[in-house]
Amino acid sequence: MLLLVATSCLYAQTNGTNSPYSRFGLGLLKERSQGFNKGMGGVALGFRDGRQLNSQNPASYSAIDSLSFIFDVGMSLQRTSFKSNGQSTSAHNTALDYIHGGFRIRSGLGFTFGFIPYSSIGYNFSEKKYINSSFNSGNRIEQSITYSGDGGIHEAFVGLGWNPVADLSIGANIGYIWGKYDQSIVQSFYENGKEMASSNGLRRDIDADLSSYKIDIGAQYPIKIGKNDVLTLGATYGIGHTIKSPAHCYNYINSGDTTQTHIENAFELPMSFGGGLSWSHKDQWKIGVDVTHQRWGECNVPQIIGDKFVSTNENYQNQTKVTVGGEFQPDKYSNKYLRRVRYCLGASYSTPYYKVNGYNGPQEFSLSAGFSLPVSNNPSSRSLVNVAFQWVKAKPEHSSLITENYLRLNIGITFNERWFMKWKIQ
Repeated sequence: MLLLVATSCLYAQTNGTNSPYSRFGLGLLKERSQGFNKGMGGVALGFRDGRQLNSQNPASYSAIDSLSFIFDVGMSLQRTSFKSNGQSTSAHNTALDYIHGGFRIRSGLGFTFGFIPYSSIGYNFSEKKYINSSFNSGNRIEQSITYSGDGGIHEAFVGLGWNPVADLSIGANIGYIWGKYDQSIVQSFYENGKEMASSNGLRRDIDADLSSYKIDIGAQYPIKIGKNDVLTLGATYGIGHTIKSPAHCYNYINSGDTTQTHIENAFELPMSFGGGLSWSHKDQWKIGVDVTHQRWGECNVPQIIGDKFVSTNENYQNQTKVTVGGEFQPDKYSNKYLRRVRYCLGASYSTPYYKVNGYNGPQEFSLSAGFSLPVSNNPSSRSLVNVAFQWVKAKPEHSSLITENYLRLNIGITFNERWFMKWKIQ
C-alpha cells in the first residue's frame, strides 16, 4: 500500500516542502515522531513500551521485549496552502519520515538503528516591483528578484538504552548528519516584459556540503502509583556544537565580473533539552506532556546581510515547544479486533527559531488524531499499521508575511516479530 501511494505522488518534491520559510536557518525542522505517537502530537519523552521504538528518548530502548525484533517505517503525504495579502496557492508533497529498527541485547539493554530527516529546504518564489520610468520613453522598468533553494539534512544513528539500577533507565543516540545547503538569489530588470540586456543583473549562489556528528542522551524513571497507575518522568539533552563544514557564496554579474567568498565552520547545531511525563492507567489510558527547548539564538548560520556574506546568529532565536497527547486501547488482549485498536489524540505549540525581515517567524499550532491497527485478528500479533492525521497552522507575527496551513496523512508500519524465542520439544 505504501509503494502504491508513493508512486501516485511522484510529482511531489522529494525533500517534502515548498515553504518559503525553508529559506531561513537550516530549513524547516522535521519532527522526530514515529508511527506510535504521530497521532498524539509527537509527545514521547515519558513514554516507554517494549512493543514500540521511541527515538525521541533513547532511554526507552531498555524496555524492548526480549523476544522481539522491531522494525518501523513511515511516510507522509502533505497538502500545504499559502496565504498572503489576499492571495493564495497550494502545493502537494510526499516524504519518507523515518526508518527505525531495534532489539534487546540482554536484560535491560536495548539496541536500535535508524534514519530520519533533520531538516528540509525547498522553495521557489519571486518579488516584482516597478522602480522608475526609462529614459525618454515613458516605459516603466520592472525589477524581479527570484529566490530558490533545495537541500536538507539527514541523520543516520545508532542508539542504546540501559537499565543500570532499579527503575532508572538511561540512553543515547549517536548519529551522523549530512546534507546539501543550496540557495540562489537572482536579480533581473525588465522593460516592456523583456529582460534588459544593458542592465547589470546579479546572481548570488550559496552552497555547502554539511557533515558532522549528533549526540542526544536521555533518562526515564517510572514511579508506580497504586495498583493500576504508573507515572514516568523523562528528560533529554542534545549536545550543541560547530559543524566543521565551509560555506561558499558566488556573485555573478551580467557584465562578467565574478567574486567568491568562503567561510569556514559556517554552521552550528543548538544545545537542546527537554522534560516530560506520562501517566498510564491499567495499560488502557496513556497521557503525556512534553516541553522542549532549543538554543538556536546561540548558533551561527551563513547569511547575506547588506552586501556581506557572514556567519552570524543575528536572525536566530531560541525555540520552545509544548506537546500534549494520549492514547486509549480498550483491551490489548481481547479477541475482538476493535478493542485492540489504539486511538490517539494530541496537540502542540511551537515558537519560531528564526526571524524574517526583523519579525519573528511563524508560530506553529497543530492538532492530530490517529489510530494503530493490528495487522491480524490474532491477539498474539504485535505488528501494527499506524495512521495519523495532522493539521498544522504556521502563523507569522506580521500580517504581511505568509500564513501556511498543512494537512498531513501519516502512514507507518511497525513490524514486531518474535525472532528470539527458544523452542523446546519434550
